[in-house]
Amino acid sequence: MNEPLNLGRQPLDALMLELQLSNHDLVLASPEPLTHKTLQRARKGRRLTPHMRRRVTIALNVAAKQKAAGDAQRGEWSEPELFNYGKDRASRDPGASSS
Repeated sequence: MNEPLNLGRQPLDALMLELQLSNHDLVLASPEPLTHKTLQRARKGRRLTPHMRRRVTIALNVAAKQKAAGDAQRGEWSEPELFNYGKDRASRDPGASSS
């Protein structure tokens, strides 16, 4: 298992900037324990466990809905849309299959 731990900026980071959401917004919105440090690691591309990726995804969806408050912005994102690694990513990305 020689997988790199740092995978570069994630789509989550760009989305949070676009929606003008801070790490603190997601910490406050999260129904489960989530730290500022975890969110910073997630945005910078440090590999997270599947459970922590789910927590971040849920927190983003809740925070986006709270921030939108009736706007027509999309409010549901899935893990493969926020992280460019993980089990689901290999099945979604045609370039990731081995021949």
